[in-house]
Amino acid sequence: MAGACCKCLVTLSVFKRSLTVTPRSPGPALRSIFSGGRRDRGMQEGCWAARPILLRTAASYRQPMFLCFSCQDSMRDSLRTCYLYLNQTSRSFAAVIQALDGELRHAVCIFYLVLRALDTVEDDMSIPLEKKVPMLNDFHTYLYQAEWCFKESQEKDRQVLDDFPTISLEFRNLGQEYRDVISDICHRMGVGMAEFLEKKVGSMKEWDQYCHYVAGLVGIGLSQLFSASQLEDPEVGGDTELANSMGLFLQKTNIIRDYLEDTQEGRHFWPQEAWSQFSSHLEDLAQPDKLHSALSCLNLLVTDALRHVPDVIAYLGRLRNQSVFNFCAIPQVMAIATLSACYNNPQVFQGVVKIRKGQAVTLMMQATSMATVQSIIAQYSQEILQKVSLSDPSRDQTLRILTGIQEKSSLSQSSLPSRTHHLSPMYLSAAMLLAALSWQYLSTVAAAQAPGTSDMKGN
Repeated sequence: MAGACCKCLVTLSVFKRSLTVTPRSPGPALRSIFSGGRRDRGMQEGCWAARPILLRTAASYRQPMFLCFSCQDSMRDSLRTCYLYLNQTSRSFAAVIQALDGELRHAVCIFYLVLRALDTVEDDMSIPLEKKVPMLNDFHTYLYQAEWCFKESQEKDRQVLDDFPTISLEFRNLGQEYRDVISDICHRMGVGMAEFLEKKVGSMKEWDQYCHYVAGLVGIGLSQLFSASQLEDPEVGGDTELANSMGLFLQKTNIIRDYLEDTQEGRHFWPQEAWSQFSSHLEDLAQPDKLHSALSCLNLLVTDALRHVPDVIAYLGRLRNQSVFNFCAIPQVMAIATLSACYNNPQVFQGVVKIRKGQAVTLMMQATSMATVQSIIAQYSQEILQKVSLSDPSRDQTLRILTGIQEKSSLSQSSLPSRTHHLSPMYLSAAMLLAALSWQYLSTVAAAQAPGTSDMKGN
């Protein structure tokens, strides 16, 4: 966002220009949580989750740029083009990336675009498996092939493949510490995507593995970039377990919420080990006479997702840089609000479970301090607690996990580390701008969405 990119004061006219949002048609889901929130959907209202919508061409697309004009003017043409693609292929996530401090902003932008390109290959059903599998496995090597591009994609966001030489050029312009992280995560994610091309998610263990490939690795990569930038301590990038949980929590939330849309389109992401306890076929859970069984399965999966929340709290509590904290905290509070809305809710099987626009903006505005984030998590965990039924098969496990979350979220303020720039006027302005952008974005998408589509797609 404008104010955060170079620490300069930004006039109201810049904010007004930044608030210009072009209506876009909602598109199908993405696979990586970073380039989109799940395997077929993938970074959710912020840092780690939701699918970018389908794109227009770079030449015809009017989209907002959030970097201040002086910063844009000082950029190389290739880097400016990368930010153009970032704004085209993401939603409000683009604004959060551009609010990051220093050179980390460029590294995360390129990380996003590389994974977006990888995901576009995986998502393109016109590419035969015998060609797609080697591409996914070898994609990380294309980062060092200056001329490599792929002109055959049928996806509407294909410009990230058409013009991959621009993205790979800016990748090679990054510091070695950033290149090593991006290349490694791209390699590991590509291998994981290839593994699950024809493999359905069976066991709960496989659900964790699948979510690790498409979301946990994003969390790990981002954490390593945070540490490489020296904005965060080395332990942030070194603790892969906590970073993995950050991604899994968002990915599972997206998968749970989008049951109806996915099953109607023939995509199965709920693990068979869970739904087979309640139904012979996953699609049958949407039948009215299966409502009791459907809710039992839903609550089981929400409970499984909630077990990652203590790790989320521990992870966020380690962050010291305000821009990184905002980047990470926003999607996490959105996710627990979404889970609260989904828990024991028949609407998951009948239509769309939405977070109200005003609620979403409020969460974005509030997610700027650890104390507030803990309060939000405690609030929504209490809401879920009040919905737990005496007859629910997962009741005991749900209560145990919620108790652990509330204990973790009640850490004393004195135990929390301080962060640089905490609640400075610049960051408050950035948060206000992000909230305004998000409000306009949500209003625009709500007006454009067809019935049955979700109000909480990716960024």
